[in-house]
Amino acid sequence: MSRQQQAPGMTFPCDYALKAMGLAEPGFDALIVELVQRHGPAVREGAVSSRPSKNGKYVSVTVGFRVESRAQLDAIYTDLSAHDDILMAL
Repeated sequence: MSRQQQAPGMTFPCDYALKAMGLAEPGFDALIVELVQRHGPAVREGAVSSRPSKNGKYVSVTVGFRVESRAQLDAIYTDLSAHDDILMAL
């Protein structure tokens, strides 16, 4: 794999955790997991956590998984960013 395919400071494959934020609605965490798994990574049991905002209107969901390449990671973020229910992905 060339240097251009790797993010600065990242060597693939590697364990990765992403965070997505949206309105606190039922099934938001399952939506995030589904979007990640569309691109191949298996999300292990216990690798998903959520945290409500102070007033409970929003929720952040963190998902840990093994990412194989920069292209795979970019595709996941593209899907997350394009979804109307996701306000932000980090």
